[in-house]
Amino acid sequence: MAPKYPSPDHYLLRVHVSHRASRLVTGSLPVTINATLVPERDPWIKYLNLRVRNLYTVYDKNALINLVREKALQFGEFTLVSGKKASYYLDGKQITLDATGAHLVGEGILDLLSDRLPDAVGGMSIGADPITAAVLTLAGGRTLPLRGFMVRKEPKGHGLERYIEGPVREGDRVVIVEDVVTTGGSSLLAIERASQFGLEVEGVIAIIDRLEGGEAAFLERGYWLKSLLTVQDFGIEPAETPS
Repeated sequence: MAPKYPSPDHYLLRVHVSHRASRLVTGSLPVTINATLVPERDPWIKYLNLRVRNLYTVYDKNALINLVREKALQFGEFTLVSGKKASYYLDGKQITLDATGAHLVGEGILDLLSDRLPDAVGGMSIGADPITAAVLTLAGGRTLPLRGFMVRKEPKGHGLERYIEGPVREGDRVVIVEDVVTTGGSSLLAIERASQFGLEVEGVIAIIDRLEGGEAAFLERGYWLKSLLTVQDFGIEPAETPS
């Protein structure tokens, strides 16, 4: 329950707006921004701080589409990791290792996770690592209790010699993250190794789904797939997949 509402003359709050600007606010707080208040000085500010922790920056899908077009989408003749030939290539690291791109990806993935926050997110190194870092950074700004992990291609030859790295433990509910999903092979390997470790994998979130069989491969094994974008957001029709 909120403390008795004070006169606007009684407080002055500095609110950080979407990492781009700051403004001084008196009276009521805007409700569509991600804000951080000055340190608590009285019960009213303490209450507002609690409210602000639940505010979310709106994920800007169009901004992510434009950034992918500008930095990550290439046309030509390519061979994908899956071995398939393609007339276009999506270089996800051009987005996830870009400050604006990482922010957009982190916001979008947290929005997809908002209904049921897992204990941790992670995926196959090295492609998933910057995605995990982006999600955790923004989760920290929202004071969300989220952890991350990495799935090694090969176990370390020393120490614990395991495939999974990070503060996760057996029984944790986790979601696999991926930059681009085609047939789903990379994420399926991450799922296999996470499951062997004892993690409970719920599904996969990709930045972009090429719509070439990945979702079907996940569903067949009991996992869902969500994505921030699909190739159709760029006017590209997916290649036909074998039935």
